[in-house]
Amino acid sequence: MTVDEQVLAAFYNMISESKQDMYDRIAADRTRYVTVVLETIMKEHNASAVLRTCDCFGIQNLHAIEKGTSYEIQREIAKGAGTWIDMETYMSKSNPSVECLSKLKKQGYKIVATSPHANQNINDLEIDQPIALVFGTEIDGISREAASFADEMVSIPMYGFTESFNISVSAAIALNIIRNKLEHSSLNWKLSHEEQVRLKIQWSTKIIRDGEEVEKEIRRRILEKE
Repeated sequence: MTVDEQVLAAFYNMISESKQDMYDRIAADRTRYVTVVLETIMKEHNASAVLRTCDCFGIQNLHAIEKGTSYEIQREIAKGAGTWIDMETYMSKSNPSVECLSKLKKQGYKIVATSPHANQNINDLEIDQPIALVFGTEIDGISREAASFADEMVSIPMYGFTESFNISVSAAIALNIIRNKLEHSSLNWKLSHEEQVRLKIQWSTKIIRDGEEVEKEIRRRILEKE
């Protein structure tokens, strides 16, 4: 067993079998092949709803660009999703959008911005490389910076008078489409065994009192034996 596997085994001795089964099942369906970027979402309940949507579709990472805003997760809306999802925020004084999107590009993500004015339908989006799906503000949509970084722009099909969906609805529709594409593809889009083990350790530290300190102690004892 690797050190991480030994650490997870120690944590599993502390939590219920039902929780262990849940971790194993959910981690096996998690992905970082797709990530979500929220750019200056003004309403906290929208950001919280998108966080919950990411959890429901197995999206492990969410990136929040903050320009004069600060995200406070509303627990009654997020339904605890903040515990299980990795959220990274960008608040640089220069340009947090550039900071975030340039980082994701360097990590190999295709930047896909959503806009009701885009000509390409999201159903036609190719998923041949990891995707960072960008959602803009509720009123103005994505910024000029985000648009300049975008490799592709996609729209969600609509059939009524209203110009756009609510941001949380847009995220749910888009992620449902992309998740279905992944499920029917031959791509290696799920987390590796090693990534799943580390993720389950992370989750365990969230539900055990002083979890991070407990993890440090477990690792210390393991290393002493080796």
